[in-house]
Amino acid sequence: MLTSRYHESRFTADAKRDVVWRTLWRYHFSRLVRPDDCVLDLGCGYGNFINQVVARRRIALDSWPDFPAHLKPGIEAVVACVTDLDFLPDQGVDFAFASNLFEHIARSDFARVLDQLRGKLSARGSLTILQPNYRYAYREYFDDFTHIAVWSHVSLTDFLTANGYEVLTVSPRFMPLTVKSRLPVSPWLIRAWLASPIKPLGKQMLISARPKR
Repeated sequence: MLTSRYHESRFTADAKRDVVWRTLWRYHFSRLVRPDDCVLDLGCGYGNFINQVVARRRIALDSWPDFPAHLKPGIEAVVACVTDLDFLPDQGVDFAFASNLFEHIARSDFARVLDQLRGKLSARGSLTILQPNYRYAYREYFDDFTHIAVWSHVSLTDFLTANGYEVLTVSPRFMPLTVKSRLPVSPWLIRAWLASPIKPLGKQMLISARPKR
């Protein structure tokens, strides 16, 4: 199975991801998620994001059958394709999140996800996307053999708009590309990075959007 081989080669477990996500939650995402929210992590992988989340309900979805073993207690695990969101209650999700996901699927599947999410997000619900920005990561973009779609902060913003979403925020250089780089991974450096207005090594973009009502 491709997903199994992927987690044995390119996307192996790495404790540094937990450091990154613990710090990002504390200094960024905790400000966006309310304690009474329902949070959905699309393509959660090892659960590095959802494991940090403090919320009323936490749902993790991935097609990798081994991912539930990496989740903390209390998180609902759904082994399924990201294009199948029928299991979710209508208007039941307040914060949907996808990290390094949509470069791995076809545009038609991405559009299907957006269409399904429209009915699953609550009145205050939104979708936040973190992923490589091709404009700044073009040299390394296809080092990952599962990347099939190319997105920059401009094309992704346009795609969301064309599919009936209102783009709320765009951060073209939100984070460095990967924990596999030479950059050290420490909470104080990540906090300083988030606070800095200048991010010359930033190659991951962060975009948030919500369905147009």
